[in-house]
Amino acid sequence: MRTLVAEDFEPLRCLISSLIQTKPGWHVVSEVADGLAAVQKAQELAPDLILLDIGLPKLNGLEAARRIREVAPNSKILFVSTHLDSDFVEAALATGACGYVFKADAGSELVQAVEAALQGKRFVSRRLKGMIPAEAEETRAPVGLAGSDVLASSAAALPRERDITRRHEVQFYADDESLLNGFAHFIDTALKAGKTTIVVATEPHRAALLARLQARGLDVATAIGQGRYISVDCADMPAKLMVGGVPDRDRFLSVVPALLAAAAPTAKGSPPPIALCGEGISLLWARGEVEAAIRLEQLGSELVEMHDVEILCGYPSIGLFSAEDARRICAAHTAART
Repeated sequence: MRTLVAEDFEPLRCLISSLIQTKPGWHVVSEVADGLAAVQKAQELAPDLILLDIGLPKLNGLEAARRIREVAPNSKILFVSTHLDSDFVEAALATGACGYVFKADAGSELVQAVEAALQGKRFVSRRLKGMIPAEAEETRAPVGLAGSDVLASSAAALPRERDITRRHEVQFYADDESLLNGFAHFIDTALKAGKTTIVVATEPHRAALLARLQARGLDVATAIGQGRYISVDCADMPAKLMVGGVPDRDRFLSVVPALLAAAAPTAKGSPPPIALCGEGISLLWARGEVEAAIRLEQLGSELVEMHDVEILCGYPSIGLFSAEDARRICAAHTAART
């Protein structure tokens, strides 16, 4: 299967391409960053599948999809977007697209969505269920070249990707304001859901987060007293997880649970669900310790499988890494956000 990826934010484009290329026989033939380029490449390459964002520069994804239908009618289109508004979703599906994947869920849903498209079925992200008419969710997608019997049977023969119910996400931020907004929203949501939150950040960011959470009306003092809000300085945290300059699995999987043990137990005495956000690993990356950073991210993915934990990692989006580096970071997470 030949795929064209149209996404203007490079780290997310890398993540999407990486997810596609994990499957045998699936290839990304081109990556573009705007809607006009998507139309041009669709006409030039006639790919089997086009993964299309809505918020593209120069030409938005909805208009790009309409033009692609004219210049590459046999190419299937699958939207991957941040919009959760039902009007956007219905408008996207009305272009004849095979489905709609919410961008934050791409890590767990994209492969499944592509497999559905190859079988001529329409896919809509789980969190959109009930938000749009049932007929829009269930209508079979138009069958083009990528929906041929050969490709459909090949897709059916592929092993099903298991659902990822726990999250290890990365947030790319342009400035401190973006990081603080993303972390504050993550913490706010977690605390209101009854989760214990662990923050691993620099001292200035820890203080700013505390003020921002209090401004949101959260009773952070009570959460701290109950052990439901734990704030740790990230300055020495990476060193505590290393042996001889190399991340140590046993140490990582013991130090982090030690933090979890400080959290208040639930009413039944069982460990509480945990939400952890941090920027410590990006500091390693900034110091040039790239392999150590990637290894710690891999251990973070192990952690979410072993415990009821979700993780959000912060990385600056400007001046820190190359496109290949961004691809590696994205590949170590289940989803990316900005």
